[in-house]
Amino acid sequence: MSESQVQNGFPQMKNDLILRAARGEVTERVPVWVMRQAGRYLPEFLKLKEDNNADFFKMVQTPELACELTLQPIRRFPLDAAIIFSDILVIPQAMGMIVHMIPGKGPVFPDPLREPSDLEKLKKDIDLVKSLGYVFSAITLTRQKLEGKVPLIGFSGAPWTLMCYMIEGESSKTFNKARKFLRQHLQISQQLLQQMTDLIIDYLVLQVQAGAQMLQVFESHAEAIGYDTFTVCSLPYLKQIVQKVKEKLGPDCVPMTIFAKGAHYAIKDLSQIGYDVVSLDWTVLPKEARAVAPNVTLQGNLDPACLYASHEEICQAVKKMLENFGTQRHIANLGHGMHPDHEPEKLATFIDTVHSYSEKMNALDAD
Repeated sequence: MSESQVQNGFPQMKNDLILRAARGEVTERVPVWVMRQAGRYLPEFLKLKEDNNADFFKMVQTPELACELTLQPIRRFPLDAAIIFSDILVIPQAMGMIVHMIPGKGPVFPDPLREPSDLEKLKKDIDLVKSLGYVFSAITLTRQKLEGKVPLIGFSGAPWTLMCYMIEGESSKTFNKARKFLRQHLQISQQLLQQMTDLIIDYLVLQVQAGAQMLQVFESHAEAIGYDTFTVCSLPYLKQIVQKVKEKLGPDCVPMTIFAKGAHYAIKDLSQIGYDVVSLDWTVLPKEARAVAPNVTLQGNLDPACLYASHEEICQAVKKMLENFGTQRHIANLGHGMHPDHEPEKLATFIDTVHSYSEKMNALDAD
């Protein structure tokens, strides 16, 4: 815990396992958390949503609700980290865009960016403390309520991923509209990507100042582009984010993770730009990732569909995953997020097996 966070009166940490793993320190077992660990697969999530008659963004924008949803999986499972209940699309909202979360469809922008002139509608001078103050309030409240049980992760979407949504107007398998815009209006695209990069840097710094102890950047749509395009519209901005966040925070800097889904072609590059942790989706072979990225901690990467299998099959899959990663410089996670129809008991099996089997592996290594 940094000196400034101690001065802010946050409780002392009782479990810093994930922070030590992220920094490459020796760990007695593999830490574990899962993306979308607060969500619709939990009956308590659905009850809170119903009791408060709350849509998705109302829950995000109400610090007390966001805090409670962040804490729900921590109460139920022996996870090693909490991640603040929020959404990557709060940045486009802060820029003046309207976003609706439609059940069964996902995010929808009723007025997406389709022409270069549309960018003039975006806000230029943005007060993040004012526009996204609910996120920082939720982080501070949650740090207090966690009582030091586990660290709290903050996050942001990456510029290219946000641009995809802002131009496409909704989720897509190919994001053709965004890719077309990038090809036809490269200079304008780069201006938009830089504008968001500057916002994201300040946003992440403010999250740490509010109490976040680890940060993750989600490049969720790297799989929509190839390596050459990635090096133009993603990698330079990801590098700026990690370097400038660390520069601004100085001694108060926290470990930072990059998760570029589908960017199997860029694992080596991602491991060399300053992030402490590179998170992998389930299509990546752990041993191959370790070979090209030996100097960072790796996170992942069980196929989320494995949680539909039997408890015995989940145990075997987790053991294989741990054997492939090894027990050091590894943070166990799924290769993407929880699905709404996952059974909580299956997640419990995943978490318990990570803990018990990695402890057994460490004991065998010590003999």
